[in-house]
Amino acid sequence: MNKYSDFKAIRSLDYVILLCDDLAKMKAFYERLFEFQIEEYVPERMIFFRVGVLFLGLRKRGRVYDGPSVPSSSASIQISFRVPPGDVDLAHEKLVEYGIDVIEPPTNQDWTHRTLFFRDPENNIIEIFADIHPRETEARPSGVHQIVV
Repeated sequence: MNKYSDFKAIRSLDYVILLCDDLAKMKAFYERLFEFQIEEYVPERMIFFRVGVLFLGLRKRGRVYDGPSVPSSSASIQISFRVPPGDVDLAHEKLVEYGIDVIEPPTNQDWTHRTLFFRDPENNIIEIFADIHPRETEARPSGVHQIVV
């Protein structure tokens, strides 16, 4: 057997699909907020957005193996989008402008990320993050990184 056969042949992640109860509402949210390029749209079924080299899909829940909807108080997934450092705060301003609740405002984490967290209409957690220098992190780092002087 070839050493690159079966799952060892995987070289990248191509797309991620969020299962949706209200596809129209989710489409409107992602389209309005992120302005991603639409690659494919099948009304009442699915939409694919291009996000860099990856596709983000939204698909109407309904296949037998999709399982039940996630309770409205729970998230089913967290997705993260990388931006330049200054854009984390710009994204926060846009969320405030659009009236979208923020879970955690822009914060310098001790793992060298500046982060912002909020939810989409179906409670999935969305993170906007930027890589930052270790000196910009919290005063008491967790030990995830060390500053080498």
